[in-house]
Amino acid sequence: MQLGKQTSAFSRPVYIYSAGCTAGHREGQGPLAGIYDKIYEESALGLESWEKAEAIMQKDAFSYALRKSGLSESDLRYILAGDLLSQCIGSAFGMRDTLLPFIGLYGACSTMAEGLALGAMLVDGGFADNLGVVTSSHFCGSERQFRFPLEYAGQRTPTAQWTVTGAGAAILSKNGPGPQITHVTMGKIVDMGIKDVSYLGAAMAPAAYDTMKSHLADTGACPQDYNVIVTGDLGSVGAGILRDLFLNDGIDLGERYNDCGMMIFDPHDRELAAGGSGCGCSAVVFCSHILNQMRLNNWQKVLFCGTGALFSPVSALQGESIPSVCHAVSLCNN
Repeated sequence: MQLGKQTSAFSRPVYIYSAGCTAGHREGQGPLAGIYDKIYEESALGLESWEKAEAIMQKDAFSYALRKSGLSESDLRYILAGDLLSQCIGSAFGMRDTLLPFIGLYGACSTMAEGLALGAMLVDGGFADNLGVVTSSHFCGSERQFRFPLEYAGQRTPTAQWTVTGAGAAILSKNGPGPQITHVTMGKIVDMGIKDVSYLGAAMAPAAYDTMKSHLADTGACPQDYNVIVTGDLGSVGAGILRDLFLNDGIDLGERYNDCGMMIFDPHDRELAAGGSGCGCSAVVFCSHILNQMRLNNWQKVLFCGTGALFSPVSALQGESIPSVCHAVSLCNN
């Protein structure tokens, strides 16, 4: 069912059957570490490159999710996967041994929400009974690709976010324990002219605002209808801007709003003051903390809003601004 201009409401239940996540050493020192499936103590995992390590992290996260579901790989119709690396090689190499039909995605940091939304549409439409959604990122690989090689030892600005080393995977199904995906709102590209790649929270916040406003208008809901509204990932800078944008409309998001980039790291770590980012940030937080809180019945209804900055090293060097997007996924307990 189409609601408004951007939202889809599902006619049949789409369940999150299971989920798994893996994380790096620094993430393993954060407040959510106790519920990760696996924490790696070494960034390269003993391999020749960080890119190979990211592929293994993604493969491991998918294996954990599949094992928890009790399903076999042959029970899945598709695998939807994406990451930050050029041509999504983390996903291509991480999933190449699965022998499943592969749908590669790129939504930058919004990729987990994009995968959940598209996967839910496939299940609701009867095109798949079960499928997998996987995303990942790696601090060292992302720094080398988007900013400076680590050997350069460049100084980080206070607004710069720290790319999360981690991967998250979820199994979507027409059956299962839930929670259930009820609505998705696919976002539009929003570009406010920001060109600073160390200021991504500010670039993405208007996209989050646009999609969240559209979701509320299309569904007739208000923020108070949700126990928690989570963006992923604006960090502390972008989250503050998003709050201000809603306050200008007379809407106070209050304590129900949080951001994955602010949840995954120790808020007192000055080097990480602006919070986390990367495809793996919202994926890890969603597949661990958010789903865990819903399955404990601490949260009955959640709005998960993945945000992504759609730039590349080429566009940044050419002086282009940073287009951004946000996709929203509404979940409720059965």
